[in-house]
Amino acid sequence: MSDSSYTPPEVWTWDSASGGKFASINRPVAGATHDKELPVGNHPFQLYSLATPNGVKVTVMFEELLAAGHDAEYDAWLIDIGEGEQFGSGFVEVNPNSKIPAMVDHTGNTPLRVFESGSILMHLAEKFGAFLPTSGPGRTETLNWLMWQMGSAPFLGGGFGHFYAYAPEKLQYPIDRFAMEAKRQLDVLDRQLAERPYIAGNDYSIADMAIWPWYGQLCLGRLYDAATFLDVESYTYVMHWANKIDARPAVQRGRMVNRKFGAPHMQLHERHSPEDFDTQTQDKIGETA
Repeated sequence: MSDSSYTPPEVWTWDSASGGKFASINRPVAGATHDKELPVGNHPFQLYSLATPNGVKVTVMFEELLAAGHDAEYDAWLIDIGEGEQFGSGFVEVNPNSKIPAMVDHTGNTPLRVFESGSILMHLAEKFGAFLPTSGPGRTETLNWLMWQMGSAPFLGGGFGHFYAYAPEKLQYPIDRFAMEAKRQLDVLDRQLAERPYIAGNDYSIADMAIWPWYGQLCLGRLYDAATFLDVESYTYVMHWANKIDARPAVQRGRMVNRKFGAPHMQLHERHSPEDFDTQTQDKIGETA
């Protein structure tokens, strides 16, 4: 089908055969498709996720909190969105929108659900008083950039990434449209990082943790195999920042959690203790199985 051959019907209906790579898990209605309770581990924080960019935000936050000495131990359970596990009844109770990541905080008298990655980052930052100023211009600037990420990344992921990497056909108009927007966003970041070491100022914050899994990993060649296409090397300050964040040990650990793709030594399907990074990655399980 070419760009010019489609005429929208008077009333749209869903045709799963036209859904491309994700047709089996996409649908135009919400709610659970099957009954499945979520597992609950021993730690106060229960995370249900997958190591997509949105999932990596939260596991990086947890690992950074732990590295900074906070009592932020957590259990991370893998939700395989390719298999539709986000539509299980237990997950839908935690996140009615059926998107990862989702978390339950058991530190209070009543379990508290927290969904949307930005909300989880804010919740943890405020609970531990870390990676987000408590007041003043620094707090506002950090939240400015957190919200920038939440509003901008859909154009990168659902827009550029979908049409460039996942759509059933390569169509020039949507690829050009969203490539233009992705490059504009990279230029926004490049101009910001030309004047400061981190996204929101002099300090590493939840703004960096939110933006790096999308734009940092894009520039490091880990998203959509599009680094050359988007000429990411031309964004000098973004590249420097992307490599600086990538070198942080907590970020390296966070990338591994709930990961079900890539090199086996980088895949830690579930995380229940710090020792799991040494004993439970897929290469280690394979060696001892």
